[in-house]
Amino acid sequence: MRSPQLHYAVCMKHYHIVELEITDQSWVAAYVQNVTKLIEQRGGRYLARTSNVQKLEGERQVPKLMVIVEWPSKEAAEAFYASEEYCSYLRNRLKGARNEAILVAGEDITKTAHIPA
Repeated sequence: MRSPQLHYAVCMKHYHIVELEITDQSWVAAYVQNVTKLIEQRGGRYLARTSNVQKLEGERQVPKLMVIVEWPSKEAAEAFYASEEYCSYLRNRLKGARNEAILVAGEDITKTAHIPA
């Protein structure tokens, strides 16, 4: 039987956050149509895909487009990102946009906030 801590780590949601500035529109339609399905088939779900981004503080420029995908686990997110099915779409996105992408654990390291698993 898994320890509660190990189970929590395996089942912890992760969030793939991507900031984009599209420089070549040619890849966008195929990416949206096909990658949306791939993400959903692998257990991911879009929380945001929007250009409606408001700066509250800080020095960074506001991204032109922000995408947030929720994954059931780190492993699911990494498996999708490294998948053969996603490879050509990723390559096209990297060529046709300026991108910043991070994977964020759905946790509070202070253990004071309740974050649902």
